[in-house]
Amino acid sequence: MKIQKNFVLSLIVLLLFLCCNFANSQEKAPKPPHGYPNLTLLKIAGAIGLVKLMDVKPEIPADIRACKDIVYKEIGERKLRLDIYQQKKLQKAAPVLIFIHGGGWKKGDKADYLVYLLDFAGRGYVTATISYRFSQEAKFPAAVEDVKCAVRWLRTHAAEYHIDTNKMAVIGGSAGGHLAMMIGYSADVKEFDKDCEVDSVSSRVQAVVNLYGPTDLTTEFAIKQKSLLEFIGQPYDSAAEIYRRASPLTYITSDDPPTLIFHGTIDDTVPVGQSDILKAALDKAGVANEYHRLKGWPHTMDLAVSVNNYCRYYMNAFFEKYIPIEK
Repeated sequence: MKIQKNFVLSLIVLLLFLCCNFANSQEKAPKPPHGYPNLTLLKIAGAIGLVKLMDVKPEIPADIRACKDIVYKEIGERKLRLDIYQQKKLQKAAPVLIFIHGGGWKKGDKADYLVYLLDFAGRGYVTATISYRFSQEAKFPAAVEDVKCAVRWLRTHAAEYHIDTNKMAVIGGSAGGHLAMMIGYSADVKEFDKDCEVDSVSSRVQAVVNLYGPTDLTTEFAIKQKSLLEFIGQPYDSAAEIYRRASPLTYITSDDPPTLIFHGTIDDTVPVGQSDILKAALDKAGVANEYHRLKGWPHTMDLAVSVNNYCRYYMNAFFEKYIPIEK
């Protein structure tokens, strides 16, 4: 009787263990965070504290090395800089995640994505964030040339920072998303290959993450935006071909890197239709992609803690699939 009782108890413990593990496995993949019907209600929710915002200036953990303000390009008297973060204990080459800030191509700072930089450095990646010339300094394609030079610089100096040059990803939001896509899809376009420390080194990357970035700059909505006019330097009526050449959509081909997309449906800065178009173009070209179309969220939606956590989870899964860290 005692043996039978112990067997039953053991069986119950085993079943509880299996149930808990199953439940935990179901909790790992988060559901899209609850959004809002419109921007007005979202602002009210934010005002009364229903939307918790990220701390965008977290402290750098003691186990993370920060190499800041490294000059990667000099053009005239202008020096363009990047920051690199990695674990102090890192000894072997790891994938590098290159973050590109937004700001309408005319403002922003390379420290804007510090939350992502520190999180992914803590996971074992090398993370980098780059500056580029703004539209008031130089018009298109200057910023594209700059960010591609940053990729080349990191590839050239890989040994110094434990970077695996076969596992490079670019990540950007808004204008930064546009620039990330331009890097990813225009690797073989010689027009953008100049003024780098080493122009002959490839700017090809193995993964792209686009957070609400514009894809087609020739749409009626896009050409009415002041920031785009400032970026191109000429109105669409007199420079339609330049707007087409500045559009990531123009360069999508079957050999482009896997792409992860995040976009909110109530984005009034870059309409969600831009990512719908991107998804369709990638599917048509046969490029691997994953699209998270978040209902009821606006531009820069990842400033909200719930959205940021969601994005980081799926970004990490995407990186583990396409540019995994060697164990």
